[in-house]
Amino acid sequence: MKKYLIVGLGNIGKEYTNTRHNIGFEILDSFAAKVNISFSNVKFGSVSEYKFKGRSFIFLKPNTYMNLSGSAVTHWLKSEKIPLTNLLIISDDLNLPFAKLRLKPSGSNGGHNGLRDIESSLNTNEYNRLRVGISNEFKKGQQSNFVLSKFSDEELLKLTELKETINELIISFVMSGISITMNTYNLKN
Repeated sequence: MKKYLIVGLGNIGKEYTNTRHNIGFEILDSFAAKVNISFSNVKFGSVSEYKFKGRSFIFLKPNTYMNLSGSAVTHWLKSEKIPLTNLLIISDDLNLPFAKLRLKPSGSNGGHNGLRDIESSLNTNEYNRLRVGISNEFKKGQQSNFVLSKFSDEELLKLTELKETINELIISFVMSGISITMNTYNLKN
């Protein structure tokens, strides 16, 4: 059975629920609810597994806090013997408009500390990532406050639809690969 590691970046703790920086956790929770699986607390995070058509989706919400996500990712890749090509990192992105998606097989960390730590731990930037736009509507010097702020009610409504799209994207990534999924979802969005 082919294994895939799907990592949603975020911070642990109730105070971070529904914040922009935790969109990765929120997306994995949405997928888990849809397919009726639950997360268990284990080494380096909360993990859940979903088996579908001969594939194993291993979902990871690191408990290392955002800026130290690399150790959790490398641990789970090694312990589950998952090749780097079967890794997908889901993170927030200040440089994209709200709800805009960008799926890529490699690239820069874009100043995102979680991606920077993963890149450092893996010794490469050649890993699949889905960036979810959270916008950048904040005053100079307020970036930290902005990414840790809660979504507005209007944004939460849009997120419900966006999470459904991302759930489909995750299945496409696992079943069809990065190229087909990029062509479908980068153009659609």
